[in-house]
Amino acid sequence: QVQLVESGGGLVQAGGSLRLSCVASGIILSIYTMGWYRQAPGKQRELVASITSGGSTSVADSVNGRFTISRDNAKNTVYLQMNSLQPEDTGVYYCNAAYLHMRYWGQGTQVTVSS
Repeated sequence: QVQLVESGGGLVQAGGSLRLSCVASGIILSIYTMGWYRQAPGKQRELVASITSGGSTSVADSVNGRFTISRDNAKNTVYLQMNSLQPEDTGVYYCNAAYLHMRYWGQGTQVTVSS
């Protein structure tokens, strides 16, 4: 059974930082492209950052320079370091694992940034 479990969300003031973690079980995380998505109230889910099996990363323009994605394959874990958080970063953050036709999602972790 595949599970992705996110943690690290919470309430933070604007300008603050959080680090999200996503621990995978039931898959060999190293072969997957991992992504962090977020969904704000009333909006569609959007890709925030991704990292390939080879370690190449990309981030959305809206978080470029503030968010960093990384992975520790030995721990089957992917991280999202979020700095200089702004109220518009508020939402539920989801971890995603993708390989060929397979895609898995975590249950999400809430991030709330107060102004």
